Amino acid sequence: MDETLSRIADSGVVAVLRGVEADQLIGIADALREGGVTAVEVTADTSNVAEKIGDVAGAFGDEVVVGTGTVLDGETARTTLLAGAEFVVSPSLHEDVIETCNRYGAVSAPGIMTPTEAIRGYEAGADFVKVFPATTVGPDHLAAMRGPLGQIPMMPTGGVAPDNAADYVDAGAFAVGAGGALVDYDAAARGEYETITDTAREFTRIVEEARGDE
Repeated sequence: MDETLSRIADSGVVAVLRGVEADQLIGIADALREGGVTAVEVTADTSNVAEKIGDVAGAFGDEVVVGTGTVLDGETARTTLLAGAEFVVSPSLHEDVIETCNRYGAVSAPGIMTPTEAIRGYEAGADFVKVFPATTVGPDHLAAMRGPLGQIPMMPTGGVAPDNAADYVDAGAFAVGAGGALVDYDAAARGEYETITDTAREFTRIVEEARGDE
């Protein structure tokens, strides 16, 4: 679990893929990897999610850490973990999901909004928490929670874009989650995967600079 968490932190950006088409999946994942985004989350409401997770895990091995997003129950967590997912993210707090991940030695991240939820999730065994939807409360909210809860890694997701990613890192985020602002599905449909690579590269550059890595 520590290695998976470190790989997510090293990426700095988790790409959230929702409803991705099978014929675009590997191309998108590869474009993200080329741009430095090496953590990919395929949401559970995507058709044939287990198969798609297995495809990404099989195609990239250790080059990409793949997880499942939008997981609301332990059985979905189990199914996708068995398919190759290494981490599981939820939009809300579900202790059975955390328990399942702990049972299988996988990283879990419940969705939270308040300090009480963050503590509940962490005490239940979560490895980090997803502050969601981040755009509703902004970086100041994350910074305020990080004050007394600095021991809990936090990843803001929902409305994170190149123009505000640095603010979330400055507020204490160990990584940021991004979907539509990172992955241009229309470009993928046209076969223009370099557009996604360029955006991924910009995202990672911003996060690295905010961390002081450059």
